[in-house]
Amino acid sequence: MTDNTLTEKRIRVRIPKDYHQEPVISRLVSDYGLTVNITAALLAANAVGDGWFDLRLQGTETQIQNGLTYLHDLELEVWDENKTSDW
Repeated sequence: MTDNTLTEKRIRVRIPKDYHQEPVISRLVSDYGLTVNITAALLAANAVGDGWFDLRLQGTETQIQNGLTYLHDLELEVWDENKTSDW
Protein backbone atom coordinates (compact mmCIF):
# COMPACT_ATOMS: atom_id res chain seq x y z
CA MET A 1 0.00 0.00 0.00
CA THR A 2 1.42 3.37 -1.01
CA ASP A 3 0.83 6.76 0.56
CA ASN A 4 -1.44 7.71 -2.36
CA THR A 5 -3.82 4.77 -1.99
CA LEU A 6 -7.36 5.99 -1.39
CA THR A 7 -9.32 4.57 1.50
CA GLU A 8 -12.66 5.27 3.14
CA LYS A 9 -13.77 5.78 6.71
CA ARG A 10 -17.30 6.24 8.00
CA ILE A 11 -17.77 8.45 11.04
CA ARG A 12 -20.54 10.16 12.95
CA VAL A 13 -19.79 13.65 14.24
CA ARG A 14 -21.71 15.93 16.59
CA ILE A 15 -21.63 19.60 15.65
CA PRO A 16 -22.47 21.76 18.70
CA LYS A 17 -24.65 24.81 18.15
CA ASP A 18 -21.60 27.06 18.64
CA TYR A 19 -20.17 25.62 15.39
CA HIS A 20 -23.32 25.87 13.23
CA GLN A 21 -21.96 28.93 11.39
CA GLU A 22 -18.47 27.44 10.97
CA PRO A 23 -17.50 25.60 7.75
CA VAL A 24 -16.38 22.46 9.61
CA ILE A 25 -17.24 19.96 6.87
CA SER A 26 -16.10 22.30 4.09
CA ARG A 27 -12.67 22.53 5.72
CA LEU A 28 -12.32 18.75 5.60
CA VAL A 29 -12.47 19.16 1.82
CA SER A 30 -10.51 22.38 1.31
CA ASP A 31 -7.83 22.05 3.99
CA TYR A 32 -7.37 18.26 4.11
CA GLY A 33 -8.21 17.22 0.54
CA LEU A 34 -10.89 14.75 1.57
CA THR A 35 -13.95 13.76 -0.41
CA VAL A 36 -16.87 13.95 2.03
CA ASN A 37 -20.22 12.30 1.48
CA ILE A 38 -22.94 13.19 3.99
CA THR A 39 -24.91 9.95 4.32
CA ALA A 40 -27.28 11.23 7.03
CA ALA A 41 -27.75 14.44 8.96
CA LEU A 42 -29.91 16.03 11.61
CA LEU A 43 -29.66 19.82 11.72
CA ALA A 44 -32.55 22.24 11.43
CA ALA A 45 -32.19 25.63 9.74
CA ASN A 46 -32.79 27.50 12.99
CA ALA A 47 -31.46 24.79 15.25
CA VAL A 48 -30.95 25.65 18.87
CA GLY A 49 -29.27 22.34 19.69
CA ASP A 50 -26.54 20.16 18.32
CA GLY A 51 -26.40 18.70 14.83
CA TRP A 52 -25.36 15.18 13.89
CA PHE A 53 -23.73 14.09 10.66
CA ASP A 54 -22.92 10.65 9.34
CA LEU A 55 -20.00 11.12 6.96
CA ARG A 56 -18.10 8.91 4.57
CA LEU A 57 -14.58 10.29 4.22
CA GLN A 58 -12.44 9.31 1.24
CA GLY A 59 -8.76 10.12 0.89
CA THR A 60 -5.35 8.78 1.72
CA GLU A 61 -4.79 7.39 5.21
CA THR A 62 -2.75 10.52 6.03
CA GLN A 63 -5.49 12.87 4.79
CA ILE A 64 -8.12 11.02 6.80
CA GLN A 65 -6.00 11.01 9.96
CA ASN A 66 -5.25 14.74 9.55
CA GLY A 67 -8.97 15.46 9.09
CA LEU A 68 -9.85 13.45 12.19
CA THR A 69 -7.17 15.29 14.15
CA TYR A 70 -8.76 18.59 13.03
CA LEU A 71 -12.18 17.44 14.30
CA HIS A 72 -10.66 16.30 17.61
CA ASP A 73 -8.76 19.60 17.94
CA LEU A 74 -12.15 21.36 17.70
CA GLU A 75 -13.23 19.05 20.56
CA LEU A 76 -16.08 17.61 18.50
CA GLU A 77 -17.48 14.20 19.39
CA VAL A 78 -16.56 11.70 16.66
CA TRP A 79 -17.66 8.08 16.47
CA ASP A 80 -15.82 5.67 14.22
CA GLU A 81 -18.11 3.08 12.59
CA ASN A 82 -15.59 0.37 13.51
CA LYS A 83 -15.81 1.25 17.19
CA THR A 84 -19.57 1.40 17.67
CA SER A 85 -22.20 -1.29 17.46
CA ASP A 86 -25.25 0.80 16.58
CA TRP A 87 -24.41 1.41 12.91
